[in-house]
Amino acid sequence: MKREHKSFFAAGVGAFLLLAVLIGCETTPGGGNSRIKGQVATYRGPVKLGIDVLEENGFDLLRGKRVGLITNQTSVNRRGTKTRLVLHRSPQVNLTALYTPEHGLEGTEKAAVHIAHRRDSLTGLMAYSLYGPTRKPTPEMLAPIDVMLFDLQDIGSRSYTYISTMIRAMEACAENGKEFVVLDRPNPLGGLRVQGPPMESRWISFVGQVPTPYIHGMTAGELAQMANAKGWIAKPCRLTVVPVLGWNRAMTWENTGLRWVPTSPNIPKPSSPRYYAATGIFGSLSGGDIGIGSDGPFEYVGGPGFDANEFTNYLNSLRLPGVKFTPYTRKNYGGARVIIDPHAPMDLAGMNLIFIDAVNRRIGSRNLFVRTTASNKDVFYKVYGSTSIERDLPRGVQPAKIIASWQSSNESFRRARKPYLIYE
Repeated sequence: MKREHKSFFAAGVGAFLLLAVLIGCETTPGGGNSRIKGQVATYRGPVKLGIDVLEENGFDLLRGKRVGLITNQTSVNRRGTKTRLVLHRSPQVNLTALYTPEHGLEGTEKAAVHIAHRRDSLTGLMAYSLYGPTRKPTPEMLAPIDVMLFDLQDIGSRSYTYISTMIRAMEACAENGKEFVVLDRPNPLGGLRVQGPPMESRWISFVGQVPTPYIHGMTAGELAQMANAKGWIAKPCRLTVVPVLGWNRAMTWENTGLRWVPTSPNIPKPSSPRYYAATGIFGSLSGGDIGIGSDGPFEYVGGPGFDANEFTNYLNSLRLPGVKFTPYTRKNYGGARVIIDPHAPMDLAGMNLIFIDAVNRRIGSRNLFVRTTASNKDVFYKVYGSTSIERDLPRGVQPAKIIASWQSSNESFRRARKPYLIYE
């Protein structure tokens, strides 16, 4: 049995089998995934994505149906061909509409910038924006389709909005009598980490749409099954998950043999999701530096005018397991470049608290919380899932104590997610 990461305080398949896997993944509204367990484990071979499995099965799920696809630049098969082209070129598929998340169809738009509807030059189809005036498909947007496919690469942290797009689309499909199919993909952080702060219900938003720990250790397909069953959407949908084959929970992206496609402008590398998890919360406050605009977004942590050597020596003195720091200076900032082993046992989300505390101790009374405007602080609360950190850290509560306080909730989530896990 594989050992799951705790915080640092507890330091080829034939067509018949493929069809069986696809059938086994279908769930009734609100149902679990009891029929799929054990089927994925029979496969031995290179990692195949959900789109690969769907294609090898002759697109049987889509026969005679008008198909919509939630897609962007990450939607590719294991050979690197865009999913929308795979579907558009197939005589067995009637692809009729596209839908795009934050960052747009090609993933080039900056974070939080509204995306307009556009016609896709590759397929000639309308690409409806799900990150504009509406973030939930309207009945008019869904009118051209019978079944919605979701094929986006998530990065494993709660505040990345692709899962929010999935949840809102599932809800819309349920309300409009459309089927919903997740073409599953690996979690680049692996499936063992359950780390970080829980989400208080008052802070659920499009920034963080699901009440999970900050690092949930689940794939999009697993989250979809859990959301459908646990009432995270107003009405459950008719859901099918087409699983990844050849992936297991101990595998990070580097172990998959798959090419990484940048999920957004600041997630350019297969290692980027780790660094996003470790510094993204810290970077939601104003006054610090996380390397945006550098060769390694989210790979830095520093403050204005800091002595880079002193700050780096301090962080290295903490001996965070699987983590090292080297000094850097850029622009008006000094600090440490972060180096994280893919399988570091360190609570990645907890590192944000350590960084906030370390920077605050060096910038005096105008700490990061004071420097952050009310509107930006509202976004921070939605990312973190609570306001408690603003109270606790400035009054001297140690990051270690706060991180330890998450563990009971995270263990409860491990138990709650178990019925919906597809992969061993």
